[in-house]
Amino acid sequence: MLQKLSELFSAQRAPAGYRPGVTLEYLRRNLGLAGFTSTGPTGAVFGLGDSGLQVAVGERTESQLLMHLVMTEFVIKVPASEQGNARFELHHRGSIRRTGLGFRQRAGAPTLLPRLEVALTQDQALHHALMVLDFKRLRIELDAQQWQVRLEHMGGSEVVNRMPAFRRYIALSGAQREALFDVLTGLKRALGAF
Repeated sequence: MLQKLSELFSAQRAPAGYRPGVTLEYLRRNLGLAGFTSTGPTGAVFGLGDSGLQVAVGERTESQLLMHLVMTEFVIKVPASEQGNARFELHHRGSIRRTGLGFRQRAGAPTLLPRLEVALTQDQALHHALMVLDFKRLRIELDAQQWQVRLEHMGGSEVVNRMPAFRRYIALSGAQREALFDVLTGLKRALGAF
């Protein structure tokens, strides 16, 4: 599959004006979590309360013509009850209003997709949180005996423009913060029972 030109360009080198870790620090303050611990210049980890869920978060840059974006990606890992390899992507359906969730399978056994759809849509709390959450990308991968979820939110990111020069952090609202935590714990619950 062909990559977007901007993704290919941003993978080669960091954009001019990129400040590693700055967006992550804005996100740390935005989330207001006591256990937010740095794991490197562009990565951190935090725990979600009683669920025992550990969430890794990292910066990802995306270059465009006279600007770049610094996105934050949330990653969780959940043990799987079965072994295999598969990749899925989730998105919202509906062009104006959200009408549901769409599932795409990118790799793996085709019998897994209907089972995954059922597991994620039958959990009412998770389904509701997914419908409310403003996510840009949501990828679920099965690798050997482990699920890995990569979620990129629309907020928790920074826009950096060169002409005219400005930087703007796009904060997560309180409602989006709660929906994010509900989705991450719900995915742990649903995938753990899958």
